[in-house]
Amino acid sequence: MIDVLVADDEKPALHELVHLLRADMRIGEILPAASGAEALRLLTEKTVGIAFLDIHMPGLLGTDLARAVHALASAPAIVFVTADEARAVEAFELRAVDYLLKPVRAERLRRAVDRVLELGESAAASGDDEVLPVTVGATVRFVRRSEVRWVQAQGDYSRLHGEDGTGNLVRIPISELETRWAEAGFLRIHRSSLVRVSAVTEARLSGGEPSVSVGEVVLPVSRRLVASVRDTLMRGEGTG
Repeated sequence: MIDVLVADDEKPALHELVHLLRADMRIGEILPAASGAEALRLLTEKTVGIAFLDIHMPGLLGTDLARAVHALASAPAIVFVTADEARAVEAFELRAVDYLLKPVRAERLRRAVDRVLELGESAAASGDDEVLPVTVGATVRFVRRSEVRWVQAQGDYSRLHGEDGTGNLVRIPISELETRWAEAGFLRIHRSSLVRVSAVTEARLSGGEPSVSVGEVVLPVSRRLVASVRDTLMRGEGTG
């Protein structure tokens, strides 16, 4: 069973969502919150698996709450429940697992719980492989960290390049991915690029234009990073 939090400042909507969740035998304890501030307090006191968040709440918006939640040691999966159709892209950029429009139907809510559980099982099966939601046109798809070979910086965004050659844009700066993915074998080689060490097929680190190759793609290496890149490649770190 999975414990959840439900945050909505409108009592009828809050009570209805709690009622629907209680009908799902997979749901354990339900923590109701009438504001974003109350939800944040509850989340710092108790670990839950899913946080169902309204977006428009007084004081602390659901999107702001989601940003704060990601900093928690045991962050729950985020599912937005809102009447606002226009915030879906922002929600998925905040790594929301799902985006439900009010009024919520029982079957649609069940599918949201299904999605959270499926992503959790996928991460467990792949060694805690992080999954990022990315927007492709009007749709959302999920990209696993293990599918990414290198990352390209694009301002406050990063483009994730996989084996199929496609690049998926996420609203996460490359500096954040550098920190989050360091233990997973990713190495910063330039201010504009981050590579999976195990995906490097060739390195040319001497001469005037140091570079590494990831398949057919040749990426420049910053001169100030040549020594650390050479040391990491020689040690074979992150090649598993």
